[in-house]
Amino acid sequence: MTVLTSIFAFIGILGAAVVIHEFGHFLVAKLFKIRVETFSVGFGPRLFGMKWGHTDYRLSAIPLGGYVKLGGDESNAPIEGAGATDIPPEEQFNLRPRWQRILVALAGPVMNILTALAIPFAGALMYGVPVSPAPIVSYAPANGSAQKAGMQPGDRIVSFNGTENPEWDTIRGDALLSPGQPLPLVVERNGQRVPLTITPTLRTEDGEPAGDLDLVPDNGGYPVIIRDVIKDAPAGEAGLQPGDRILAINGQTVRSAEHISSFIREHRGQPITLTVGRNAQKLDLTATSRRLPDGTERLGIIPADDFPLQRPSIGLAAAYAVRSNLQLMRLTGKALGQFFTGQRSARNTLSGPVGIYKAAATSVERSGWAGFFTMLGFLSLNLGVFNLLPIPVLDGGAIFLLLIESVLAIVGLKLSMRIRERIQQVGFVMVILLMVFVITNDILKFTPLGGSSESPPAASTPAK
Repeated sequence: MTVLTSIFAFIGILGAAVVIHEFGHFLVAKLFKIRVETFSVGFGPRLFGMKWGHTDYRLSAIPLGGYVKLGGDESNAPIEGAGATDIPPEEQFNLRPRWQRILVALAGPVMNILTALAIPFAGALMYGVPVSPAPIVSYAPANGSAQKAGMQPGDRIVSFNGTENPEWDTIRGDALLSPGQPLPLVVERNGQRVPLTITPTLRTEDGEPAGDLDLVPDNGGYPVIIRDVIKDAPAGEAGLQPGDRILAINGQTVRSAEHISSFIREHRGQPITLTVGRNAQKLDLTATSRRLPDGTERLGIIPADDFPLQRPSIGLAAAYAVRSNLQLMRLTGKALGQFFTGQRSARNTLSGPVGIYKAAATSVERSGWAGFFTMLGFLSLNLGVFNLLPIPVLDGGAIFLLLIESVLAIVGLKLSMRIRERIQQVGFVMVILLMVFVITNDILKFTPLGGSSESPPAASTPAK
């Protein structure tokens, strides 16, 4: 992927998430007939835009978020600038009932969360829902973490890290975030439940460390295909093509995409022969992994289990969308929990604009438009949830202050404008410090200055 394409992917994904968020505020404000003075993508000085009615639609210089400036609302003046002074009282945000102001503040995060739900929902209705591999061990490499834990082919995982009857995606996600950490599990073997403990192996994937269970799940006998071939990598030079069906690897019958990935990791720098089916022909193609320009050592293929797609009803598609987002939230929450308890460093937990750029470019490079929308859904979910935190300047902080005012009003008290300004100033400083921190964190993480990471990043922290 060219640098220009990567930049467009970053701008498109981050810009779409920001516009969706601010459109939520804009829409509800308009419904309540509150004046919207500015709809800005980005912060800081105005680059260009157009004025339509009373609203200035603009692109600003700092592309780390955006804002909607509402008439009469000076709470975020340090970021948004002072507003007009001649706005009629009936169009001023600060004179509206608290419930209306709460709904306006809530609308941005809600719009992001709805977007995160809508993307997998629409994908499920258009293309179907892929079958998930059963949590049954098909193959455990010698001396891997699964074999050391005592796992055997045919074992069904019935409990993993406290989750009963887990799906394979849940198991893999927990392992990803727990390299080197002992995790309890229970397998069903010959009708008996056997408790075990597994310690995921620390590996590096795409330049980031991650936990690997060193096992291949049973994919139900479905074909394994090459989804994509990375440009200028050994696999493409050897003649491998997207759509090839992988039949064997170094003479071993292929069991799943996980089997392919595991085998390639175990044989880095060694010739690997893939037997593939293409147009009714069987071909043996040999390639040797090497270090690519992005710093990772890879063969250059993205294998995938060719699971059938099940056409769901509207209800099942909605359930799939909710389940997918809850899984993302669970993993993100777990990563943040590890950060606050000292199990995970900030460098490998939080990402700023550089991290988002890298993730967006990789996602679009590997999966095209599907990767674009997948990353947009992930970023929208993070943006929506992050903005609900009770931090002044963010939407959650505004809602929190309005709720405090409602409680104080019961006993005849209210927050003075001076106190509100001080709270907003503290919040503004907090957000600026957070932005500086994540940008510095990105520079250290993605440049030679930072050295190696300890554990995989799992949460992005974009500005509002």
